[in-house]
Amino acid sequence: MRLPRLSSIVALYLVCSGPGFVLAAAVTFADYRSSLLEIYGKYQGVLALREACVSAFPQSRATYEKAFSAWQVRHKKLHDELDQRFAMMVRGYSKDEKDYARNFGKYQGAILKQREEIKQTLLLETRGELEARCKGLPDFLQSRESDLESEFPGEWVTLRQWPLTK
Repeated sequence: MRLPRLSSIVALYLVCSGPGFVLAAAVTFADYRSSLLEIYGKYQGVLALREACVSAFPQSRATYEKAFSAWQVRHKKLHDELDQRFAMMVRGYSKDEKDYARNFGKYQGAILKQREEIKQTLLLETRGELEARCKGLPDFLQSRESDLESEFPGEWVTLRQWPLTK
């Protein structure tokens, strides 16, 4: 199933281009940013599709939510790592805790706005196209294709060259 993806997450680009964002020597800034954008974009695309399916077909909400919850449980560690990497970038870009809080909210807001735009684009598809996507969502969420680590092995290697701070 081809899923929508946030191909240009402005917030991540802005955070990654901040003056305080420095990577380990083995990873270039461009490589790290590209890898994170690729993975985070796919992740946000999955979230947008779920939201569109629940909105368009509320009678199937329980089916979508059950499949989505199982996917989240299965990949919790990976999803948490993505969130940590996003927060770490914002922290690196921020001058102090107050600046971090402001920046975090600003960039999260930009990502949520883009996800809502993807959802709205999906809802504009013909009813049959969207219904087919949504009917395939539970199977997709159980497939290897929804495993962000399996789908982006090289990108994860790049990201993990910069260890997460505790």
